[in-house]
Amino acid sequence: LGGCGILGVGIWLAVTQGNFATLSSSFPSLSAANLLIVTGTFVMIIGFVGCIGAIKENKCLLLSFFIMLLIIFLLELTVVILFFVYTDKIDKYAQRDLKKGLHLYGTDGNIGLTNAWSIIQTDFRCCGVSNYTDWFEVYNTTRVPDSCCLEFSENCGLHSPGTWWKAPCYETVKIWLQENLLAVGIFGLCTAMVQILGLTFAMTMYCQVVKADTYCA
Repeated sequence: LGGCGILGVGIWLAVTQGNFATLSSSFPSLSAANLLIVTGTFVMIIGFVGCIGAIKENKCLLLSFFIMLLIIFLLELTVVILFFVYTDKIDKYAQRDLKKGLHLYGTDGNIGLTNAWSIIQTDFRCCGVSNYTDWFEVYNTTRVPDSCCLEFSENCGLHSPGTWWKAPCYETVKIWLQENLLAVGIFGLCTAMVQILGLTFAMTMYCQVVKADTYCA
């Protein structure tokens, strides 16, 4: 059911927000909609295997469910550990990749990236990755997108820097994430608990089925 819900949200985002894509130039398909669709599909498949295995009391399916869930849990744990160990390197790579993506802003075939930057800069009241001057390299002149303006108007990005947001978007979004870290942590712990319970129940039922087969034999 969780997988169905995630997949449904992913499809809904793809249909309604299809032109809102990733900010990364290296991973153009890494959008929220695509991530949710892939995640939902995997969760559905794994959940289906576990569900059928439990209903039929099938040892093969129960063991397959346990192994797949264990692999996913270990992968998640590895990613979290690597993220905290290499935070500085990830920060540098992310900023470099985002700055490279700025050069695709407003170009043909990149409406998703363009809309994404416009929404980020408008909602978070920021401009550029590390500074509004990041846009100077993109335009080869002293100007920024209109979404950087304190008060939006046509071609306001051509005005003086005093009319633009000064906050760097990368740090602004990073601070916002840190302020909401508790919610992210609670969600992560709940997810981990569900996975651990799934592993426990699957192995318990598997052992019971093995004992029952041995007893019957």
